[in-house]
Amino acid sequence: MADVINKQFTPYQPKPDEQYMSKPQLNHFRKILNNWKEDLSHELDRTVHTMQDEVTMFADPNDRASQETDMTLELRNRDRERKLIKKIDETLRDIDNGDYGYCEGCGIEIGLKRLEARPTATLCIDCKTLDEMREKQVAK
Repeated sequence: MADVINKQFTPYQPKPDEQYMSKPQLNHFRKILNNWKEDLSHELDRTVHTMQDEVTMFADPNDRASQETDMTLELRNRDRERKLIKKIDETLRDIDNGDYGYCEGCGIEIGLKRLEARPTATLCIDCKTLDEMREKQVAK
């Protein structure tokens, strides 16, 4: 997510009478999502090449353990990114199907600013807050 925030894009400025999730708005979010997906894909490729190049057998068990720990952390991060790419693909399908920008919980508009902050959001802020409260109650 940080990559999308760090990657500068111009926030969408809707025209005065522009309909929510108009074609220009959808194109704006499609571009954000595609750029994000491309960045994540490059990171995945970079990791694969780096891991192939850095496979070294250290004689010292501590060095070997450090390398294995580093690789495990790297793989865990890449697994999260792989799942995020899947979520981005689902979101792009929602754009194509005309379902993007509306809350899966209550059906209201999620809002442009929330979607720019989290382009893969599927819940409005109220439904997300309720969802998080339920998660906390179940976790206790």
